[in-house]
Amino acid sequence: MSEKLIETRNLGLVRDGRTVLDGVNFSIHPGEIVTIVGPNGSGKSSFLKCLIGALKPTSGKITQRRGLPIGYVPQRLDLDRTLPMQVARFLRLAGGDAKGRLAMVTRLGIGNILDRQLGELSGGQLQRVLLAHALVGAPELLILDEAAQGLDQPAVASFYTLIETVRREIGCAVLMVSHDLHVVMSASDRVICLNRHVCCEGTPTVVSAAPEYRQLFGYGTEGALALYRHEHDHRHDPARETGGGHLDRHEDQQEGHSDAG
Repeated sequence: MSEKLIETRNLGLVRDGRTVLDGVNFSIHPGEIVTIVGPNGSGKSSFLKCLIGALKPTSGKITQRRGLPIGYVPQRLDLDRTLPMQVARFLRLAGGDAKGRLAMVTRLGIGNILDRQLGELSGGQLQRVLLAHALVGAPELLILDEAAQGLDQPAVASFYTLIETVRREIGCAVLMVSHDLHVVMSASDRVICLNRHVCCEGTPTVVSAAPEYRQLFGYGTEGALALYRHEHDHRHDPARETGGGHLDRHEDQQEGHSDAG
């Protein structure tokens, strides 16, 4: 298999006396799409921030390929709407050459808003600008932290279709946090459920067919709520943790209990 872009070993993070991450092992390869799901407060955003160097882990190790260019789209951008910042200037701050910026502007369809102020943009327009900002440096790894949060359903579908198109064109790997289950199942090579540590992991086919996944997600729209109500109370099955696509068995499942109820 090709060289790993980033790998973590036993990554731990403690903040304000609370364990945010505990023993997280993770890797991603060139061109791969990996989606992280998990309950609110499970450490998803903190994990991404550790990967990009915005947070320093308390324990463990992060290994990154030398010179790896990374693009990052945050969950939200806190803007002072009184501070003037044109879209064109914001994109110039991302670096790269003028030709590359123009190509990305054209690819993402934001050429008509370059003179607009960031604070005046709609949610969908702002996300496209943030995506362009992340991509102008030609990253080999694009990291998205619930980048479609706050968009309506058509805008969410459009945004993820755009990401997939761009990924095919530039060939970057994608690591994204998402609560949109259709995105997880349709676009990802691997799905990782994180709740301070990796609860379960595998290809979409393996994960979606597993009782553990169905207990977390349920069926249809009810499944999204089941994930966020999930109680992290389980023990690992070591025999199933070796190799790709391992899944942990939950104690409450063994006892016949369902979170979704």
